[in-house]
Amino acid sequence: MRFLIAGAAAALLFAPGAVRAQAPTEPHAVVVPANTERWMPAPGVLPPGARLAVVEGDPMKPGTYTMRLWMPDGYRLPPHFHSTPEHVTVLSGTFLVGMGDQFDATKLSPLDAGSFGMIPPGMRHFAQARGEVVLQLHGTGPWTLTYVNASDAPRGTR
Repeated sequence: MRFLIAGAAAALLFAPGAVRAQAPTEPHAVVVPANTERWMPAPGVLPPGARLAVVEGDPMKPGTYTMRLWMPDGYRLPPHFHSTPEHVTVLSGTFLVGMGDQFDATKLSPLDAGSFGMIPPGMRHFAQARGEVVLQLHGTGPWTLTYVNASDAPRGTR
């Protein structure tokens, strides 16, 4: 079952102060000074408690995007996969990542601030935040998230 972050991403993209790319024919620069991104509750496809800031592009449409995800200590992402490569840079905190169809804390590997990872399309993985974590996710949309087990999908997105 595929889940898209349609409604919440659209709300983020049209929020006052959100940084968006110009029409493709217009040259433009996107500059986001530190601590000026617009944080909103993460879309319903993610477990409750996280916040998201779209800083460039539209993750729901074809084309490039950049977004940031804030997670509280202990936040877990059940096993899932994406339809496009997932590019992740850890901006702060320690992000724990494991590969496979089942959440297994013994398989988590720590990625500290400054770490980068790329997970190919379809590769099943899971994650947990150690301390508050901020990730920067970038890629080519549309961004999707599919849970390995439909029962892991947050309520209302199944």
